[in-house]
Amino acid sequence: MRRLGVWLLAGALALVGTPVLAGLRLELHADGLTAAQRQASQTLLDEAIRALPPSLVQRLDRKVDVGWSSDMPVNAYGQAAGPYQLYLNTRLLTPLTDGSAATEQTGRPHGTVRRELLATVVHELTHVYDRARLWSPAERALILQCTRRSSTLGKIGLPDHCRGETERRFTLSDDPRLLDLAGWPQYVGRRGEREEHNGQVVRSPDLYEISSPLEFVAVNMEYFLLDPAYACRRPALYAWYKEHFGWAPSAKAECPAFYPYLNAGNDFGREPLGKLDPERVYAVDYLLAEANQNWVSRWGHSMLRLVICKPGRPRGPDCRLDLDQHLVLSYRAFVGDVQLSSWDGLMGAYPSRLFVLPLAQVIDEYTKTELRSLASVPITLSRPEIEGLVQHAAQMHWSYDGNYYFLSNNCAVENLKLLRSGTHNPKLVGLDSILPNGLLEVLKGRGLADTSVLDDPKEALRLGYRFDSYRDRYQAMFEVLAKNLPITQTTVEDWLSQPAEERRQWFAKADLRTSAAILLLEQASLRRQLLVAQDEVKQRYLGARDQHKGSVSNATRTLQELLASSGFLSRPAELLGSDGYGLPQAGEWTRLEAESSQRQKQLKRLTGDLDKEVRALLEPERAREIAANEANLKQVGEHLRTLHKAAGGLQLP
Repeated sequence: MRRLGVWLLAGALALVGTPVLAGLRLELHADGLTAAQRQASQTLLDEAIRALPPSLVQRLDRKVDVGWSSDMPVNAYGQAAGPYQLYLNTRLLTPLTDGSAATEQTGRPHGTVRRELLATVVHELTHVYDRARLWSPAERALILQCTRRSSTLGKIGLPDHCRGETERRFTLSDDPRLLDLAGWPQYVGRRGEREEHNGQVVRSPDLYEISSPLEFVAVNMEYFLLDPAYACRRPALYAWYKEHFGWAPSAKAECPAFYPYLNAGNDFGREPLGKLDPERVYAVDYLLAEANQNWVSRWGHSMLRLVICKPGRPRGPDCRLDLDQHLVLSYRAFVGDVQLSSWDGLMGAYPSRLFVLPLAQVIDEYTKTELRSLASVPITLSRPEIEGLVQHAAQMHWSYDGNYYFLSNNCAVENLKLLRSGTHNPKLVGLDSILPNGLLEVLKGRGLADTSVLDDPKEALRLGYRFDSYRDRYQAMFEVLAKNLPITQTTVEDWLSQPAEERRQWFAKADLRTSAAILLLEQASLRRQLLVAQDEVKQRYLGARDQHKGSVSNATRTLQELLASSGFLSRPAELLGSDGYGLPQAGEWTRLEAESSQRQKQLKRLTGDLDKEVRALLEPERAREIAANEANLKQVGEHLRTLHKAAGGLQLP
């Protein structure tokens, strides 16, 4: 069906008695038409035939009757009235004939009335091709049997015995590769069953495409044939159509050598808009944050690390040293105006979006703040698979807005689907795991993950395959305290669990080395306090929907505004509104730069305001502890400078 009122193809597919013709023919019903109307109509049909792939025209050896009808919705361009009948809206016949249809803008994706009419013919002929092909008598009998068991035209696939290569009902819309790219991937854990919900709802040329695979194929055929920029906006789908037909339109835009992305890092003073060049991606690692005791983190967190070479460096192992260039692809539950709730996570209340983050921030986030180690395990991929994965990740970054479920559509599930669709590696097809640590094990079992890089812990740390939790470093610093001060605690956790004021009594008794260890531990304590405070604020205020506007504090409003304003970092298409589709192109870059820069400045301002106001949101006990912790840092810093100066060293900052 053509969107905005174009109806579904009606009637059953004629599988028997089809005469053999010399390729596809469009026969115009000219009764009642003037000579000028016949000529304009025939010119449109001839243009449609010329736009179609030659192999489609040759294979679809049948006649399709085309006429004009006034019996359709006013906003429709055309409709199919049977397997081989197509009608166009009589309301559009006059502008097509006098030429005004070529300039009249519609506000719809194809621009003018004439282009929309042409797209309508292409769309419906694609449906004819998708549902029909030449069958042997045995195939026809089997398909008739299967069709009776599957009466819904838009159903994805058929019963198992109907799905063999010579038994397929459709030629396009049941293709597994197409379904992966189009947004109906396999369910993880359900052995080949396809997802029913399509999450690729952003940057779509026409949301009607996600109503079913049948319509997705037809809508995208319009753009494959009629939009020269399609190869740049949806490169993987362009390649799929080109491979299927062994042909592509001659008109093609020059595509950028990079994919735009928004860096969701927390440095709001930095320009967020980035350029990802697939040629500079040396490798892809499975990045696993080890589990901790939090309920939502007890199985770890699954991410993908892009090992990117610095500009000018040839691709090779040395690129692993360019840590400042590396990016992390991380599916996370975006929490906007709802409080973080385990129940909401189970029920899918959070959007699942693909964040692009700097590796350095991810390392700090997990190793310093959450005290969780990271393992970065190379995934065994060919060069085309790496480039395909990067391309698909860019596409998902701009188009995907799914639902996050902790148990069924979590980070591991999302990453597995990204790997499957991006690489098209057959080893991934039957691989299932819903747990982050379990996914690493099954990747290893399939020979897709090289965990041997972790065998030598010191070498793994040196080469960046492992990033240890700071817990061990903090314990080492604590042991310096335990050796030089008569404290009773035995672990760093015991030491940090004390109130800040109780730790302060030991500062004056510490020597230079011990004071340096205390300073590091006080910094860790403050980081820990701020993390707890952040969670408390989120729990107390983000879910307070029943508060009246006048009773909400400035800090609460600032926090809510900050979260609302930062949404574009996980859904970058917000910056472009409804303009364009797929990957942004050169003509949209200026707007992206301006919008992202303006949003980033707003975030920087809001962050500054929040730093001033957030103390008002804290529980009094938490606020006192943070203030005492900050006083400790000041006092131990002054004591350390005094000791250093007395020892004859340079003045410390």
